[in-house]
Amino acid sequence: MENFTFNSFTLQLEGLKVSKYSMYPVFMSFFFSYLFIMITNVGIVVLIFIDKSLHMPMYLLFCNLPVNDIVGNSIMVPRLLIDILQPPSERLISYYECVVQAFTSHMFGTCSYTVLMIMAFDRYVAICNPLRYAAIMTNKMVIKLTVSAWGVALVLVGILLGLTIRLNRCRTRIMNPYCDNPSLFKLSCESVVINNVYGLTFLVILFTGSIGSTVLTYAKITVVCLTSKNKSLNSKALKTCSTHLVVYLALLISGFIIIILHRFPHYSEYRKLSAVLFHIVPGCLNPVIYGIQPPSHRHLCFMTLCL
Repeated sequence: MENFTFNSFTLQLEGLKVSKYSMYPVFMSFFFSYLFIMITNVGIVVLIFIDKSLHMPMYLLFCNLPVNDIVGNSIMVPRLLIDILQPPSERLISYYECVVQAFTSHMFGTCSYTVLMIMAFDRYVAICNPLRYAAIMTNKMVIKLTVSAWGVALVLVGILLGLTIRLNRCRTRIMNPYCDNPSLFKLSCESVVINNVYGLTFLVILFTGSIGSTVLTYAKITVVCLTSKNKSLNSKALKTCSTHLVVYLALLISGFIIIILHRFPHYSEYRKLSAVLFHIVPGCLNPVIYGIQPPSHRHLCFMTLCL
């Protein structure tokens, strides 16, 4: 019969199952990835802040991505690195730290989608309404879009975690390398039907809004490009939108992989690794992908790596 410990404030993280032979290679891989994330993304934020020529809507909206990568990885990766070097029995975390980690993790994932949505809107206005771009994308509009991206995520994630922390806990083991909402509500012996229903609603709202707005935006951009005989405009549109689309598709696919793997418990190790890579890979790729094209982005990336 299972032993229950009610409302314990000390939880145990299952973590990644790493053998003693692969412990240090895995640690170094994650450590250098984290170092790269911090250097490149902090560099981008600093560069955009100090270079007045980059104080344009496109760069100011893009700045939300590195900020999100910095915050999301700073809460999760250092703790993961510590746990890799510790035996499973010593991977302990306080309940309050676990809640903060779960909140930050879900904010990271949600903001990744909402920020890409407002960036898609900026590209739509620039390509489909170039003559009105300056009138539409004012500083006030940039602030509104930024607040909307973070505000929507805050509300959705706040309700998600609020429904979880109301539950009494009777278990102490987090079946994940870091804390997230499913891991937290699985600690409860109470009914979690409301949590599951809202969690599903949360995903439907996020993915429907994200995919729907992106498809609509790119459909209109495609129509403009096909009906325009301006090869220069089409080339710039392709270069600008391709980077955004690559990042969005990578994020969308990785998100679906994690959701699908949750349905197959026997693939738990793959799910845990995918959850970790969901944080690390975008943080590493975003500065690189957005630094490829167009030339102004490439200039931004190269200067960042030199900081």
